[in-house]
Amino acid sequence: MERSSSPARLGYTSDKHPRHTLDTVNVLRKHRELCDVVLIVGSKKMFAHRVVLSACSPYFHAMFTGELAESRQTEVTIKDIDELAMELLIDFCYTSSITVEESNVQTLLPAACLLQLVEIQDVCCEFLKRQLDPSNCLGIRAFADTHACRDLLRIADKFTQHNFQEVMESEEFMLLPVNQLVDIICSEELNVRTEEQVYSAIMGWVKYSVQERRQHLPTVLQHVRLPLMTPKFLVGTVGADLLIRSDEACRDLVDEAKNYLLLPQERPLMQGPRTRPRKPIKCGQVLFAVGGWCSGDAISSVEKYDPGSNEWRLVAPMSKRRCGVGVAVLSDLLYAVGGHDGQSYLNSIERYDPHTNQWSSDVAPTSSCRTSVGVAVLGDFLYAVGGQDGVSCLNYVERFDPQNNKWQKIASMSTRRLGVGVAVLQGFLYAVGGSDGTCPLNTVERFDPRSNRWTPVAPMGTRRKHLGVAVFQNTIYAVGGRDDTTELSSAERYSPQKNAWEPVVAMTSRRSGVGLAVVNGQLMAIGGFDGTTYLKTVEIYDPEQNCWRIVGSMNYRRLGGGVGVVKLPQNDTHLW
Repeated sequence: MERSSSPARLGYTSDKHPRHTLDTVNVLRKHRELCDVVLIVGSKKMFAHRVVLSACSPYFHAMFTGELAESRQTEVTIKDIDELAMELLIDFCYTSSITVEESNVQTLLPAACLLQLVEIQDVCCEFLKRQLDPSNCLGIRAFADTHACRDLLRIADKFTQHNFQEVMESEEFMLLPVNQLVDIICSEELNVRTEEQVYSAIMGWVKYSVQERRQHLPTVLQHVRLPLMTPKFLVGTVGADLLIRSDEACRDLVDEAKNYLLLPQERPLMQGPRTRPRKPIKCGQVLFAVGGWCSGDAISSVEKYDPGSNEWRLVAPMSKRRCGVGVAVLSDLLYAVGGHDGQSYLNSIERYDPHTNQWSSDVAPTSSCRTSVGVAVLGDFLYAVGGQDGVSCLNYVERFDPQNNKWQKIASMSTRRLGVGVAVLQGFLYAVGGSDGTCPLNTVERFDPRSNRWTPVAPMGTRRKHLGVAVFQNTIYAVGGRDDTTELSSAERYSPQKNAWEPVVAMTSRRSGVGLAVVNGQLMAIGGFDGTTYLKTVEIYDPEQNCWRIVGSMNYRRLGGGVGVVKLPQNDTHLW
């Protein structure tokens, strides 16, 4: 065999080398070997290598390669940075790993900004995006503004506008400085059904600290679009308020609105910012109704409701028929848990992807069969609460970790509950009503994931099993269900601040086995059983008029079906 005239070559690039090198350098750091700088942060000394810090952080690169005194010092004091945050960031420089969580993000983000670790800034902002809630979005917005996180600030702004009806009830809203309040209420995209809601919000803010804030009333009132109100509300509520009547500038704004309403022929000459209707971007949510009982049998059908088209359309059915199924949404995927197929109790789980319109059954089953189970999402976990297994009523609770595809038992409730309603509010999981296997319950308990404990809270005014439960405007609504003798149309809501339930106007229909969900800021009651007929009608609660109204019907009648709300993929870009 003749040799080639060109020398033989074998190129090689090691995949292990970068990781092995970094691991070895980290071991050197931990043993304080070959370290050439000590960072003094607060009361702690942190040993490190200048070359590693300079390679990861432009801040350290400038410090150690420039003409600063620190470039020649072996000990360098770093001020205005949290000790633990600095430790986590140095660890990241050596390990490429970091864990951002609720307890450290507020110190980690400013520290990452100081050290110019853009990658960690982005991770912190992504974490805060996922934490956005009507109760904290204003705080996150202010935090993003302080640290110049433009993307997070934009998203927090959009979230605030989309969820204004819930945000205006929060403590953070009441504590807003006047300039930030004006920024919010002047937005064209503020998601309100009527301008009366904006007025109620600003008056609540003023009256929260009336002596200090009444001077700001003309400033904020000019951004309320008074000409778009009903004449009755403008005259009877706005014009009659003593704070409005005692301020000349406010009276002028009311007079301007009255003229607009009284002189329709003059309106073309009176156009301005206050006469222009707001144009909120749609939240882009769809409602799914899953399984249930119809015409004497459990069903596998699934349909979705798009508020934009006001239509119900059938989508891919589940592989199993499921009545008493628990449904919740985790990471924009719909999970259907347990239920009864008409012959046996189920422990299987199915997961639906709206992007592909497909169900998959590769989800680990619960430890026992469950029907009439309550399901909700808290943090990154899916919880299955109570139910019955065909032998007894259950009080135990399991949670599902999608990362590991595993269920784990956690603390059991103090009471056995089937047909229980569950909801998540302010970091707690609530179990509402249900039946202990003998009679319906009015008791309520809540779970704290931090202590793994259930504690009782105020009971409902009515005993309810197979009820609908959802969080709306920072309160828990409990509607319908069945007591000892009959199906219920009544409704009530729970305030965690007051630890009390109060009645709400009843639905138009009695509904046991009803689904309850909030879609694009509207509370919807779906299906159920009225004592005679399985229902496919849907009604919406109007908090302004304090009434329920029928808004259409599903394709299928459903008793004990599950409901879940998913964000529409094509609208993600509007908000995220």
